[in-house]
Amino acid sequence: MIVADLVRAVLVFVLVVSHTSTVTAFAVAFGLSTGSLLFNPAAASLVPDVVVDDDLVTANSALWTTAVASQIALAPLAGAVIAAFGVGAAFAVNAASYALSAAFLTRLRAGRHPGDITVGGWAAVREGVVAVRSHPLLARLAVVQILASLSAGATSGLLVVLAADAFDVGPSGFGLLLGAIGVGAVIGPALFRRSIKPGQRRWLFGPYALRGGVDLVLATATSPLLAGGSLVAYGMTTSTGTIAYQSTLQAEVPDRIRGRAFALFDVLWSAARLVSLGAGGLLADAIGIRAVYVLGGLLLLIAAAIGWCAPQRQREPLASH
Repeated sequence: MIVADLVRAVLVFVLVVSHTSTVTAFAVAFGLSTGSLLFNPAAASLVPDVVVDDDLVTANSALWTTAVASQIALAPLAGAVIAAFGVGAAFAVNAASYALSAAFLTRLRAGRHPGDITVGGWAAVREGVVAVRSHPLLARLAVVQILASLSAGATSGLLVVLAADAFDVGPSGFGLLLGAIGVGAVIGPALFRRSIKPGQRRWLFGPYALRGGVDLVLATATSPLLAGGSLVAYGMTTSTGTIAYQSTLQAEVPDRIRGRAFALFDVLWSAARLVSLGAGGLLADAIGIRAVYVLGGLLLLIAAAIGWCAPQRQREPLASH
């Protein structure tokens, strides 16, 4: 986590010095994404070493709410910094934030002694894959995640097009639609934190059905107010589903391979999302933006149906291999 933060700080600082080159911007973006794929699984894997199992949902809810609330609050501030001091200053603040994160992490006592990994290289990757495949609930969750990502990549990337074409709103209206998702993402954990249980199908897979319904509403709606209200619900279900998913992996997968399990799910999500982004653009040109949202909603409903057939949480954690 510390190394990922320091590398990302250096990468962003490159944009402080030179932020006019498109090639540099793409290279830095690639590096930042790679850093996130290293940081996020490690961070998610570390939570069970910091809190007891009964507090996993509470901890994940707090982390999620803090992250979303920070984005909502700081995005406008970033615009103000750019307007007042320029793009370079905004990137300087960004680089400093990564450096501060690394400094805070050096004082964290947990995570100083990694699990004993007996295999390395591709054998370690295979071990993580086998661990997920051998667990009925996690194997089902992996399939559901791929289907959900195939939907979410296209619909999230095309929301700006839908806002302009279907709801006839400009940049400020699109910003409000994004804000509606953020508001829902904050409200969800506040309302349902005490009810979410790791491994329960209704919290793992129910949100996919609700998000599928929201996509179908967006595919047929003409009112920006209806779209905004639906996106609040979308944010609520996304947040609660993510918290349930993270808490389930933390509770079900043993310490030794938890990082690889989280990394596998991240790779599956990112790969499917990349396919969805490309296919969504082509489909929008071929069959129309609303049809893409219909397909996205149906994919989420199928994901929910597949997940609902999954077994309930096992009594014992996944056995180590």
